[in-house]
Amino acid sequence: MALLEIAANSVASAFAAQEGGAGRVELCACLEEGGVTPSHGTIALAREGLDIPLYVLIRPRAGDFVYENAEVEAMLDDIAHCRVLGCDGVVVGALTSEGEVDADVCALFVRAADGMGLTFHRAFDLVEDRPAALETVIDLGFERVLTSGGMQSAVAGASSIARLVAQAGGRIVVMPGAGIEPGNVLALREATRAREFHASAKKRLPSAMRRARGDALGMGAGEIRTDVDTVRALAAALA
Repeated sequence: MALLEIAANSVASAFAAQEGGAGRVELCACLEEGGVTPSHGTIALAREGLDIPLYVLIRPRAGDFVYENAEVEAMLDDIAHCRVLGCDGVVVGALTSEGEVDADVCALFVRAADGMGLTFHRAFDLVEDRPAALETVIDLGFERVLTSGGMQSAVAGASSIARLVAQAGGRIVVMPGAGIEPGNVLALREATRAREFHASAKKRLPSAMRRARGDALGMGAGEIRTDVDTVRALAAALA
């Protein structure tokens, strides 16, 4: 049976992921921007209410993954904060301006994690040489790398992911992510031989505002939340 990780953008989404049968939650905020670090309250409440492993995305802003010193310091503080709250792991990554894994910065993240699990996130898809980057990530001590194979979706990047899985040879988990749905996850597993999969299973809810003027300001739409039924369908496909 493969493991399903759900990218959850709120406490409610994290609980929906667990209810639907996910094996792990990656907690973030601003999922529509690719995810950033969630708030203290969000992390604390999710940790208190989840029985499945909780990993937290450590990303101080949207945009590229080349970080200034102050951003690195903030990320190190966030990692320490997650450790104090009892999180199972963190999801991190940093690149150089030349498109390589920033081994020096990532080594700081590994030390700060101090025994927590470590996933290298989809910054991996922006590197110039993914096979070389995989070896770097392995050497740094990461347990997992999230990737779409450098494509817009994991389905489109399936052949690249399959090569990375073969290269990894069990030394690290190569976890496909991006565009994974109940209708394609089984074929993706067969094509890649991966054993962990990452999806958001999200949908937009109707607005909770029953009385509101026309939404000319763009602030009245319903929230985006993990959908329990979609998680269930994904988990069933991978069972």
